[in-house]
Amino acid sequence: MAEGRLVLVGTPIGNLGDLSPRAVEILRDADMIAAEDTRRTRALLTHIGVPAGRRLQAVHAQNEVARAREIAHVVSTGATVAVVTDAGMPSISDPGGRLVRACIKEGLAVEIVPGPSAVLGALVLSGLATDRFVFEGFLPRKGGARSERLYAIGREPRTIVAFEAPQRVLATLTDLAEACGPARKVAVARELTKMHEEVWRGTLEGAARHFTEQAPRGEFVLVVEGREPVEVAAGDDVLAEAARQEIADGRSTREAADNIADRFGISRRRAYDAVLAQRG
Repeated sequence: MAEGRLVLVGTPIGNLGDLSPRAVEILRDADMIAAEDTRRTRALLTHIGVPAGRRLQAVHAQNEVARAREIAHVVSTGATVAVVTDAGMPSISDPGGRLVRACIKEGLAVEIVPGPSAVLGALVLSGLATDRFVFEGFLPRKGGARSERLYAIGREPRTIVAFEAPQRVLATLTDLAEACGPARKVAVARELTKMHEEVWRGTLEGAARHFTEQAPRGEFVLVVEGREPVEVAAGDDVLAEAARQEIADGRSTREAADNIADRFGISRRRAYDAVLAQRG
């Protein structure tokens, strides 16, 4: 019996011409296609002249947990199961990760057909540093979880990439300007690879103003400049004052130490000791 495999297939994020020949081959030959939205995948298959038949199975955010073991069982019988989402790479802010873990747990083969990426596309178009970056996905919509994530982003030294829906992009840009400072650089990418592709570059304050005047439309990727290192002499008295402030702000010992280490470019151990000295 042939060995089964789960194949993650990257699909176009806009321009259908970006689908690779290898992706077409896998979608043509797969025994099953696990699709986030079967209607959209059926349209994609029609575009490339590949019949869907009865191979399409819906695997989306609401049923992925329940379907993971079932898909793994199908792969274990020797079948090739292709996994696609509406656009981009499965498991990146989309379903797919649980299917991968279920197959790995059973010792089954997992492969990938790389494809278009909104994350990398926006990053390289931004003009900001690309040597080190973090992907935040979609930020929490409200509450403490959102505040904590914004606080962390404000202190992140690496370039930050995040997704956002058009109806929330203005609020997120405004919140980022408060968390990071209004002068922090940002690139706002919209409708990548589509007819109305646009990349707006400037400051967070300018971006909030721009999208106040121009209603946001389409899918957005935000690329935010990382925090510049703070050039400050990290003497014991400076660290002590920073530790007192972190404690006064209600940070835990670990959070305070992490913040101080990042701020002054010192070891976590030295920062931890500084916080413990103030708590003592």
